[in-house]
Amino acid sequence: MKINSKDFRVRPREDEANASMFSVVLTAVDGSERSAGVLRAAAEIARRCNGRVHLYRSVTIPQEFPAAARMPLDKLPAILVEEARRELQALASGYPDVVIEEPSMTEPPQAWRGILETGARLDADLIVLGSHGYGGWDRVLGTTAANVVNRAHRNVLVVHDRPLVPGMEVSKGDPG
Repeated sequence: MKINSKDFRVRPREDEANASMFSVVLTAVDGSERSAGVLRAAAEIARRCNGRVHLYRSVTIPQEFPAAARMPLDKLPAILVEEARRELQALASGYPDVVIEEPSMTEPPQAWRGILETGARLDADLIVLGSHGYGGWDRVLGTTAANVVNRAHRNVLVVHDRPLVPGMEVSKGDPG
C-alpha cells in the first residue's frame, strides 16, 4: 500500500487554532532615537501575527553618578522610573493596542537582565530590541542586544538602522 503525504494533515488542537506564533511580543526600548523604529517593527510583526506588543524599558542610574545616588533614601531612582514611564506613554501614543509594562531599575550595565525577566514573566513569544554601535566597553561587557540574544530562552529580533549610504553595510564600530 502506497501512502501519500497528502493523506496526512497536521491540524492544530482546538485551543491552538486561533493562537499566533508571536502572540506576546515584548518590545524593549532604551529612550534613544531608535526606539520609535523598534516599536514600529514590533507593532508590524504583532499586527501580522495577530499578537500584542508589550512595551518595556529597563532603567539604570548612570555609572557616572556618585554612589550616594544609589542610596535607598535617594529620590533619583523614582524620578528616572517616572521619566521612563512618561517616555513609554509618549512612544506608544500612536499604537492604541500596546501594553505598557512598568519600567524597572537594573544595575548598570545589566539592562538585559530586566528584559529577560520581563520576557519570562510575560511568557513572551518574541523579544524585539534595537541594536547600537559596538565599541568601548561593549567589547568587554557585551552589548544589551548581544546579552539578550545569547541568554534568552525565546525568539529575539534585533532591529538595526538601515545604512544612510547605499552599499555601506558595516558601521564604524563594527568588528566585522
